[in-house]
Amino acid sequence: MSLFKRIRNIMAKPEPPKAEKSMLTIGPGDVCEVSLVTYQVVGRLQNRQRNLIVLTLQDGAAIRYLTIEERERTEYALYDPIDGRLDSVEEVPTVIELDDRAYHLEEQYSGLVTAVGRTPFVQGGEQYVWQYQSDDMKLLRIEWQDGRFMLYEGEDVLPADVRVLRGS
Repeated sequence: MSLFKRIRNIMAKPEPPKAEKSMLTIGPGDVCEVSLVTYQVVGRLQNRQRNLIVLTLQDGAAIRYLTIEERERTEYALYDPIDGRLDSVEEVPTVIELDDRAYHLEEQYSGLVTAVGRTPFVQGGEQYVWQYQSDDMKLLRIEWQDGRFMLYEGEDVLPADVRVLRGS
C-alpha cells in the first residue's frame, strides 16, 4: 500500500453507525419478542395518517398481528385472526357479541395504507377499521379493504413486553 493511500485512509471519515431497529422501523425478515414469545416479522402494514403499524408475526405455523400506534405514548396490541363474516360496510354494528362477550365500538377510522411482505391485504389502498373493547378489556378489530373483511380478537400488550431481537 502506498503512503498516499495510507494517509487517505487515515483522513477518511469512518462510516456512521447503523441506527438500531425499533419496533416502529422493523419489517419483513426481522425478529421480535412479544410477551416472551419469539416471532419472525413476515409482513408490515402502515397507516401514516394515524402513525399506525400492523406487523404480521409468525411463530412456526401460528400467525398473529401486532398493532403499534404512536399517540401520547406508544400502544401495542396483539391479535389472533378469527373466523367471521359481515355482510356490508354500512351495517357494521356498534355492539358485537362473540362467545358470550359483548364488544362495544370504541373507535372507527379509515386511511390509506401501504403493505410490504405477507399481510392479510395483498396491496395497499383505502382501509376502514373498527376497534371494539369488552368490559373485561379484550379487544376486537374489524378491517375492510377491497370488499373483504378481516376480524381479529386480542388484548393490549405492555410496552416492556415488546422488543426487537434482530433487525436486518
